[in-house]
Amino acid sequence: MIVIGQSTLSVEDFAELVFKQQKIALHGAAVEKVAASHKFLKEFSSNKLIYGINTGFGPMAQYKVEDANLLQLQYNLIRSHASGSGNLMQPQMVKALMVARLNSFMQARSGVHTDVLELLKELINNDITPCIYEHGGVGASGDLVQLAHLALVLIGEGEVIYKGAVYPAAEILGRYQLKPLSIRIREGLALINGTSAMTGIGMMNIVRARKLLHWSVVLSAMINEVVSAYSDHFSYELNAVKHHKGQNKVAAMMRRILKGSGMIRQRADHLYNPEHLDREVFEDKVQEYYSLRCVTQVLGPIYDTIEYAAGVVTDELNSVNDNPVVDHENKNIYHGGNFHGDYVSLEMDKLKIAITKLSMLSERQLNYLLNNKLNEKFPPFLNLGVLGLNFGMQGVQFTATSTVAENQTLSFPMYVHSIPNNNDNQDIVSMGCNAALMTKKVIDNSFEVLAIQMMATMQAIDYLQCTENLAPISADVYNEVRKIFPKFVEDMPKYKDITNVKEYLETAENIIPQDL
Repeated sequence: MIVIGQSTLSVEDFAELVFKQQKIALHGAAVEKVAASHKFLKEFSSNKLIYGINTGFGPMAQYKVEDANLLQLQYNLIRSHASGSGNLMQPQMVKALMVARLNSFMQARSGVHTDVLELLKELINNDITPCIYEHGGVGASGDLVQLAHLALVLIGEGEVIYKGAVYPAAEILGRYQLKPLSIRIREGLALINGTSAMTGIGMMNIVRARKLLHWSVVLSAMINEVVSAYSDHFSYELNAVKHHKGQNKVAAMMRRILKGSGMIRQRADHLYNPEHLDREVFEDKVQEYYSLRCVTQVLGPIYDTIEYAAGVVTDELNSVNDNPVVDHENKNIYHGGNFHGDYVSLEMDKLKIAITKLSMLSERQLNYLLNNKLNEKFPPFLNLGVLGLNFGMQGVQFTATSTVAENQTLSFPMYVHSIPNNNDNQDIVSMGCNAALMTKKVIDNSFEVLAIQMMATMQAIDYLQCTENLAPISADVYNEVRKIFPKFVEDMPKYKDITNVKEYLETAENIIPQDL
């Protein structure tokens, strides 16, 4: 089990919980601090005016709420804000959201009762995911609408997704003998007033973006291999004089992938040979096209962007991101805007721009393989059949091109798309959940594009009949992919192949050592 509240939750911990169904446990000492925070809030608020405890919310905060209605106030908040629309979030995304909300509560600054922790833990461990809609949050008083749908389930209302079907929440809670949450003092506001939707989805995006980068480096190395490119553009010496971590990381990855290749050429063995000086025109290109030669310079900043975003969103995951902040240690309550999602929103926009560029590189490399006038090595569209009668990879190129075009349009930033709302109380907002959702779409699309590129690479290898000369890592990739996508000559529908290869790219373990 992964223990929540014991230490900082890392990207790796998060991946184990969300992608590998690891169970969670709650750290005992952290739970005790949450209990102390709740007790302090109850005592401190008994004779004071505190936002969200005995006042209305947002622009209605100037209205005091009578003591007899304080608990009803919290229920009203949850029910009124459960107003999402659009598609239901995938269960995996909702689980990510719940992990993020639970981890925030475990910082013991929200004043919630420990029953909230226990119920969230049980939902996560039993894969019971509330029905939460994509549309609704503006990411400034937190992800109010998305988190209200979570809170609705916790109080025994709304619906959940369980084993692939939608059920009334009360039915599934009853099946597991889970008691719906009883509001004690501010659980309604604490549940919905935070950045946990954008943060949970954002963490998923980072895990998947790392996987995409891994495969983009693999495919970039393999295309250089099958066209017998020169080695100097990914050499240590060339890249070391450019002082960017990402560029040098990518170069090291390419060298590791291509170690042992019998196809990569050394410039000293060819163009530096004096016999070439007598020629006026060189049949071989002196330098490769940019999509082959500038891989480290293109993917390097993408690597750096992913890793910087990982740091920012991990900080948000381990932060207190609701309002007000209940400080039981210093015996005070502080009002502010920790629910504002600008940190996550900005990183998601940067991430989706970077991943769009990754998909553009993939499309250009795919085009190079398919265009015989460019590569001067393969038949048009890697057609292994009869030219004119068969079509090879021609059809799937349309899918890759149109999908990259969609990525380019989706890359317009949400961060600068603030629209005031809530009677202008929320006069500048982050749109963080929208940013995270759009980034997820760009990542989904990019896995499809890379799947098509992988299919083309397999056909190129078979055309050359060069498997014995491949680097060991390239050969391993070839053998694994050919198990699910066999060589084809005659024309057959390819949509299922795209799905199968995409699933392989998403789930296969990384083949490049992590310590490079």
